[in-house]
Amino acid sequence: MKKNIFLNKIVITGACIALCIVLPVVLHAIPNAGTLLSPMHLPVLLCGLVCGASYGLACGIIGPLLSSLITSMPVAAKLPPMMIELAVYGFVSGLLIHFVKTGKIIFNLYISLIVAMITGRIAAGLARALFFAGGTYSWSAWAASYFIKSLPGIIVQLILIPLIYFALRRARLVDERMEK
Repeated sequence: MKKNIFLNKIVITGACIALCIVLPVVLHAIPNAGTLLSPMHLPVLLCGLVCGASYGLACGIIGPLLSSLITSMPVAAKLPPMMIELAVYGFVSGLLIHFVKTGKIIFNLYISLIVAMITGRIAAGLARALFFAGGTYSWSAWAASYFIKSLPGIIVQLILIPLIYFALRRARLVDERMEK
């Protein structure tokens, strides 16, 4: 049984990494879809929630890197902060779904999801300010980039991720031991 859980996590992580490549390509036809909908965020957050922190971390690093190498999305200049943001998303969502215990899985899920989304945005903003923007990054630029412009994507993620999570749970692809 343990071997099947490991194999399921590997397969789901691989599918999420593939979605990190495919979703931006599919949504590229919509102007500014990358900024508005943040298509890589959904599979990375989902991977962390379904498979756990280490798998989510791997998905958050490998997904954007492969996407950039294969499709040039994201462009090289945006890749390092995005990898940091997505790695934190995957790791924190996977960690919190394991440790947050409210008694209701929906609350555990939303707490894990929202905290991961906020922490990832803070980590990426700090990385940009400290390492990649050379002192030209401001609070207003951070808020505009990570919250205001991406609000449609945040809303989509808050709606779709729980729906997909519960569908995967119903299909017995979620390790329910993480929830207990």
